[in-house]
Amino acid sequence: MFAIPLGQGEGADRAELRPLEPWQADEFLAHMDRARSGVDEWIGLAAAATDLGSARALLQSYADKRAADTGRLYGIWLDGTLVGGVLYRVFDARSGNCEIGCWLEPAGRRRGLVTAASRQLIDWAFRVRGMHRVEWVVSAGNERSIAVAKRLGMTLDGVMRQSYPHNGVRHDVQVWSLLVTEWGR
Repeated sequence: MFAIPLGQGEGADRAELRPLEPWQADEFLAHMDRARSGVDEWIGLAAAATDLGSARALLQSYADKRAADTGRLYGIWLDGTLVGGVLYRVFDARSGNCEIGCWLEPAGRRRGLVTAASRQLIDWAFRVRGMHRVEWVVSAGNERSIAVAKRLGMTLDGVMRQSYPHNGVRHDVQVWSLLVTEWGR
């Protein structure tokens, strides 16, 4: 296993990025229970991991995506506790496009962890895998996630009106992107 130090922001020197795998379902479920209300406000990740079986199944789905080279999932640990994560929700090496996403529980906020972890994913996608475009798709009301896209130097491509049904409400979705030619790290 590998761990990448996330050396930016307050407390980030004690944080690291690691693969999040099916054998960590107990830890993932405990984290999701702590993060559930904040995560569920914007994405379905929390609803997909409500018990040990569903948590393991979610992690296994990303292990399968990794094996198929179509996605990956990483956790963010702070002082040895899982506090969030980043992922390639979509990874299409053939087209050179991928989409990254994130989530974080309150204990990990305001430390630059998601920004630092996302930079790692973007850098790997461009420099190692030769991707051309990285997307960030976010509910238009999720100001924290939009702020991360801006910090990463992404450009707002547009808004898809009422395109994302979540918790009985249709959300406008913003699509942000970064091209390999714009990545200076």
